[in-house]
Amino acid sequence: KQSSNFRSTYSGILFPLPERPVVTWRSVVISKPAKLKREHFSLAIEQSQTAFVPFEDIAVIVLAHREITITHPVLSACGDYGIGLYACGDNHQPNAVLLPFLQHSRAVRMQRLQLDVDRPTAKRAWAEIVKSKIKNQCFVLKAFELDAAERLASHERRVRSGDPDNLEAQAAALYFPALFSRGFNRAQESWTNSALDYGYAVMRGACARALVAHGMLPSIGLFHDSEQNAFNLADDLIEPYRPVVDLHVARNVRGSGSTSLFELTSADKAALISLLNVDVGMPRGVMSVLASIDQAAQSLARVYDGGSDSLLELPRVQGLMQHKDER
Repeated sequence: KQSSNFRSTYSGILFPLPERPVVTWRSVVISKPAKLKREHFSLAIEQSQTAFVPFEDIAVIVLAHREITITHPVLSACGDYGIGLYACGDNHQPNAVLLPFLQHSRAVRMQRLQLDVDRPTAKRAWAEIVKSKIKNQCFVLKAFELDAAERLASHERRVRSGDPDNLEAQAAALYFPALFSRGFNRAQESWTNSALDYGYAVMRGACARALVAHGMLPSIGLFHDSEQNAFNLADDLIEPYRPVVDLHVARNVRGSGSTSLFELTSADKAALISLLNVDVGMPRGVMSVLASIDQAAQSLARVYDGGSDSLLELPRVQGLMQHKDER
């Protein structure tokens, strides 16, 4: 998808991009009162001024204010164009996502394959996901020159089919205190956890969007299998992408003294959403996180369709460089 020469900001107003052409998807974040309407092939954002964004350029729309009105044609366009539409709750964290419905031409066949996958295949695929996640966590620790990276790497080497030793959890118990401080835990209220939760929620919605686009049910997971979770498979697929969020949050915590407050600012949220456009390595080359998630979901569909877990294409975190595909 090719963007025109504008970038969306936190309120929906548009700023010019640099002169060099950049091919990317947009994340539109609405954090002020607005009315969203459809004008032909564009999203119209009515505030003090009206801004227009072509639907074909949009990957994600985030509704981050309580006084936003949205029309039915916009909801329908999100389905037609495969746009993930996020709503935020009273705590300002994404709490719902609108996903396209049965876009894939052979969705029923794909879902039957998904339901019938044999356990050995599912367990091997989950092991590959865990290895990829831990490898990316090692990259994050090495980026900060932390000694725990070598210990973490030993966890990745010992992952077996199905991860029966739960090395994913063992790695997390080592990784988070090493990255954020010895007393850190994911249950405490802090800016760090708010940022992690927000970034993970955005990644999770992007994973669900890609799975639906390739005909899969996000609720039927490889490893996660809670009856109360509509995103079990998305929670499997997201794992190797979490370290992208971790790296961004850790850099901000270490580099700024203004992140001690619990509340995320509009700039914090916009930066977390923009992680969808960060470069990651994939077997077919470097691409944005969003494109990588789509490719990972496509490779997972091949595994379900009788392929080997070796067909899984998973990301390799390599920093926080924004993707630029110049023409």
